[in-house]
Amino acid sequence: MLTFGLVSVPVALYTATQSHDVHFHQLQRGTSDRIRNKRVNERTGKEVDFADIVKGYEVTEGEYVIVEPDELEQISPGRSRTIDIAGFVDLADVDPIFFDRTYYLGPRGKEYQKVYALLVEALEHAGKAGLAMFAMRGKEYLTAVRSEGGLLELHTMHFADEVRDPHSEVGDLPEKVKLSPQEVKTAEQLIGMLAIEWKPDEWHDTYEEQVKKLVQDKLAGREIAVSAGPAPEATNVIDLMDALRRSLETARKDGPAEEPKKTRADRTPAARASRSPKPTGGKKSTATKASTAAKTTKRASATGKQQLSQLTKAELYKRATDLDIPHRSTMTRDELQHALEQAGRSQRAAS
Repeated sequence: MLTFGLVSVPVALYTATQSHDVHFHQLQRGTSDRIRNKRVNERTGKEVDFADIVKGYEVTEGEYVIVEPDELEQISPGRSRTIDIAGFVDLADVDPIFFDRTYYLGPRGKEYQKVYALLVEALEHAGKAGLAMFAMRGKEYLTAVRSEGGLLELHTMHFADEVRDPHSEVGDLPEKVKLSPQEVKTAEQLIGMLAIEWKPDEWHDTYEEQVKKLVQDKLAGREIAVSAGPAPEATNVIDLMDALRRSLETARKDGPAEEPKKTRADRTPAARASRSPKPTGGKKSTATKASTAAKTTKRASATGKQQLSQLTKAELYKRATDLDIPHRSTMTRDELQHALEQAGRSQRAAS
């Protein structure tokens, strides 16, 4: 039961994600014999029955407080029957680092669809998430209930003391670094040029796909070819502006990945008017078009084999995405370059 204030709606909990990891068994080399792990007394080396195993909390080295299973059972939170929302917070205020697992919440019966839809709509418009404590599988969780895609999602969350302090975990964090306005502006331009729309279906676990391909190749007796591109080198502080400029030039040659979404300012009549091209004479307009076409042709001719060889795998993958090259997510860097070269030859032949 999901409750907020005096409003209640019966809901069911559904798992939202699943893992596709490739699972292997451990075998003794040269045989098909499986390896088994046994519970062994580390002092005597003898196997211990499960019934003789208890939990111990180490107080000092070698000294334990023994806790019996029934003692833990007595204080276990059990399973919550109610998700009682204690309050609502702005989603923008919740750092994603606090989110853990995700579940779907669905109405438990058609008669509760209206109340369910009301909460979905209200949370969507308000941009809020409801916080609640919730117990399942013998553990208590802090949870957030939010609206997404026309339904409710429940996220289990980390407590504040479970999130590590980055300043004590991460070394060499910058404190006061002097950055020139030009460096910041150039970096922002590069980010803008590389801006893309979030399309989760285009992203794949390429390592898992390569592992499956490796297994199938070995099963078929095919030769295993291992190809790895060179690791990128760290950017030297002295060469920072040069690296930013070259990255920006490459992004400009590739053209914008997608048209950026308009901001509120862009939607105003004044903003649209200020961005409208000024009327020009016919000859000047024709000359401008011809000049633009010439520049475009020149840029297109510069995307040859030599330039592709200088790009990183991420840059090659971006180009392959723009050209909608199939199976790109499973390709190595060299395979991406080869596919792009073939696509370029096909385009030139067609023109």
